[in-house]
Order: sequence, then C-alpha cells, then structure tokens
Amino acid sequence: MSTRDFSLRAIRALVFEILACLVIAGCTVGPDFVAPTTSAPAQVFERTEAAQAPSKAVEAAFNSDWWSLFNDPALNALEAQLADASLDVAAASARLRQSRAGQRIAGAAQLPTLDGAASYERERGSPNGILSLLGVPSLGPQSQSASGKSPLGVAPIPGSKGSPAYNLYQTGFDASWELDIWGGARRGVEAASALSDASYEDRNAVLLSVRAELARDYIELRDTQSLLDIAKQNLQIARDAANLTQIRQRDGVTTDLDVANASAQAALIESLIPTLEAQCEVKINAIGVLLGKEPGALAQTLAVPHDVPELPGEVPIGFPSELAQRRPDIRRAEARLHAATASIGVAKADFYPRISLNGSAGFQSLQLSSLASWASGQFALGPSITLPIFEGGRLKGTLQLREAQQQEAAIVFQRTVLEAWREVDDALVAYDAEQLRRDKLKEVVALNQRALAVAQQRYKAGAVDYLDVLNVQKQLLKGQSDLEQSQATAAANLITLCKALGGGWQSTYADNTRRIGEGTGASAQMRTAYDASATAKAD
Repeated sequence: MSTRDFSLRAIRALVFEILACLVIAGCTVGPDFVAPTTSAPAQVFERTEAAQAPSKAVEAAFNSDWWSLFNDPALNALEAQLADASLDVAAASARLRQSRAGQRIAGAAQLPTLDGAASYERERGSPNGILSLLGVPSLGPQSQSASGKSPLGVAPIPGSKGSPAYNLYQTGFDASWELDIWGGARRGVEAASALSDASYEDRNAVLLSVRAELARDYIELRDTQSLLDIAKQNLQIARDAANLTQIRQRDGVTTDLDVANASAQAALIESLIPTLEAQCEVKINAIGVLLGKEPGALAQTLAVPHDVPELPGEVPIGFPSELAQRRPDIRRAEARLHAATASIGVAKADFYPRISLNGSAGFQSLQLSSLASWASGQFALGPSITLPIFEGGRLKGTLQLREAQQQEAAIVFQRTVLEAWREVDDALVAYDAEQLRRDKLKEVVALNQRALAVAQQRYKAGAVDYLDVLNVQKQLLKGQSDLEQSQATAAANLITLCKALGGGWQSTYADNTRRIGEGTGASAQMRTAYDASATAKAD
C-alpha cells in the first residue's frame, strides 16, 4: 500500500468519526429555561375605579412618553435630549457593549480554532544526550556541517566523532475543534446571551430612572420658583402693612408695638427669598448634570419662572397583562434567572468526556530553498478524548453552586415582581390622596385670603389690633406654600406612578419601537435600532 493510499484512508476514517460525533451532538444537558408568566393582580387596577380625585388613572393604552401628559414644552424638550446626553445612560450603554462582547467570546467556543506559525532554528544535538545512543562520540572534530543530506544533524556514518549543527525551517497550520457533544458550549452561549439581555435591561432601567429624576427636578424647580413668587407677593403685602402701621403710629392711632410686629413680619418673609433663589440655582444645575452640561449652562433657559404643570384629566396606565413586559427590573430579573439556569448545563457538561479533533499541516526542511516543495510537507490528524476521573470534588461543587445560584435568581425574580405590584399600588394610592389634599388646601387659601382682607379693613377702622392681621397673614403664607407644595407633590406622584408602570425607557436613540417578543431579551427591532445608533456614534 502506498503512502498516498494510506493517507486517503486515514482522512476517510477521520471524516466518518466527525460525522458520527455530529450525529450525537444534539444532546444538551441541563434544564431548559421556561420563562415564568406574571400578571398584575386585579386588585391593583381596581383602585382606578375607586379613585375620587379629578385626575384619574384609567385602564387604557399606556403612553411611553408619559412626561407629555404634563403638556409642558420645556419639559418635553429636556426629555428629548436626555437619551443622547445623559452620562449615566452612556455608561450603561458601554456596559451593554461589554456584555455583547462577552456573548461573542462565549460563542467562539462552538467554532474550531486555526493558528498559523513559522519558525527558524539553528540547532545542534548533544553527543552526551540521546545522540549517544546512536553511537556518536562526545569528542572529536566537527568535520562537516549539516545540509539537507545529513539527517537529524548527526554525522552520516555512525561512530564518527562530533555532531554538526544544522538549520531547521518550519511553517504550517494547527487546527483544533472541541465537539460540543453535551451542549456545554451551547449552554455557555445561552447564559452569555441571557446576561447580555440583563445588561440591556440594566440600560433601560437607568434610562427610566434618569427620565424620572429629570422630571422630578424640573417639577421641584417650578415649585421653588412658585414659592419664590409667593414669598415676593407676601413681602409686598407685609411692607405695605408696615408702612401703614408707621403712618398710624405717627398719627397716634397705634403704638410702636404694631410697627415692630409689622416690620419683623416683613423681614421674616424677606429672609426666605435668598434661600429660595439658591434652591432654584441648585435645581437648574442638577438638571444640567443629568444632561451632561456644566453648571449654569441652562440658567437662561430655565431661570424664567413657570408654574408647576397641571395634571392631566386622565392618566392611562395600560393593562394588567402588560405591566411585567414594560418594567425593566422584572425583565432583568428574568434574564438573570435564564442565565443561572443555563449555567447549570455548563456545569453538568464538565462531567462528560471532551472530544476534540486536532490536525496540523505544514512544511519542514533543513534548507530554506526546499521548504515550499511537496517533499517537505507533513501533516497530522486525529481525535483526542479527555475524561475527568478525579477532580477532588470540584465538578460536584461547581454544579451545586450553579443550582444554588439558580434558586437565588428565582427568589429574586419573585421578590422583584411582588415589589413591582407594591410600587404600582402605593403610587395609585398616593396620587389619588395628594389630589384630595390639594383640593382642601385650595379652600384653606381662599378662606385665608378672605380673612386677611377683612382683618386689614377692621385694622384700618381701629376695630382690631395688628396682631390679628399678623396671624392671618402668617396663616395665608403657610396655606399658599402648602398648596403650592401639594401641587408639586401631586405632579411628583404622577411621575412615580409612571415610573412604577415601567414607562420611559422605550424612547431609545432611534425611535419609540416597543418590544414585541416574549420572554427574555429585547426584540430584534429594538436591538437593531440601538446597534445602528451605537455604530453611528462610534463612527
């Protein structure tokens, strides 16, 4: 049998081995992940029917751009800039790209590896080593140098003295492919993909939180500006009253006590103004940081006072079956549970034999001129198998660790779901209650304004002391401040409700495309939109 025929038979045998391994390669050890089904309890959404406040939560299609419910152009403009400008979102996007890279690294385990190499060596065998078995003496002159005619670098005639040096040129390729018979590599890719999904939901959660934080800072800014306006109005009233008491004191109608009380009230109200002005600047800077801007960059844009935005007549909150699909924290917990489940399969696959197909092909020659000739060719092909026999308990310990991690992930998922329902229920209660409180405070302010007008008239007529006027004015100032803060709190509660409902992250770089897939992971549309935008930014 010729060498060529033997090589062909060896190659055919190797091909048959590969085919046989691929036939049984469909086995995947470990549990398959089944996405848990969740739906908000009906009791949570029943609160919408019992609500008594003017702005009611209703079961209707949820608007992911929930900040538009305030109908405030300035807030809409700020939210439109947020996704591209926020450094927190940019950092979360960088973490997402890291997880995508990890997913690609995990996928490489399913593919063969191919390495190329080339080398040159100047060698001389030791006469005192293995060459001594060939009868090469350790002493004596080296009468020649190795060429292509002197194999292995030894003298051509056994028994001659010395071992000449020789050149060795090599080049070729090495290939190896570990067959994923038990599905360990596939489970690894599955776990990495689930972790990538979890990172994607992390980014969504960051975007949702930043949107809510921006809206709250904006509401607090408008609230502080309104309180500042109330303080200035009351300051003017207090100054007018102080001037009146001075006139009456000069006319002998009243005493210095009324003048001192009126002046003290005016000074007290005036002392509130610097603090409120400083709070306005602090809130403007806080909004600027969220948008990645330096302090004072938004001063001209936001310094003009505006009232706290009015609440909408109705707040669509979606439907119970949709809530779990909108909340990034639930989807993130589900993805981590998926990753923990797949990791069990990776740990179980380590108990089974590993089969690899190895091969190398290249050229070797003692002369560079003949390196590329077919006569210098060499190859090696064949499978290898590795069977774990004793690992000191490492494999069992790893499996137990992965199973315990899966149990923890399942518990965290359940806790996350329960926490989500609680947040929605609490937000609905708080939103309704604060509106009822606001309406009562409106009545309080109206009564205080009427009482102040009556007290001022009676004071001018000399029917009451100025202390009565002072008390009524203090009550009016407190009532106006409480009313303004209640309006801001009601708006903040609406923001909390929308955040609890999971709205806001759907507005990504490209568009407002929603996830349409079930289970873990984002839809192909959202991934494509994000990847295209990230690529454009990198370019």
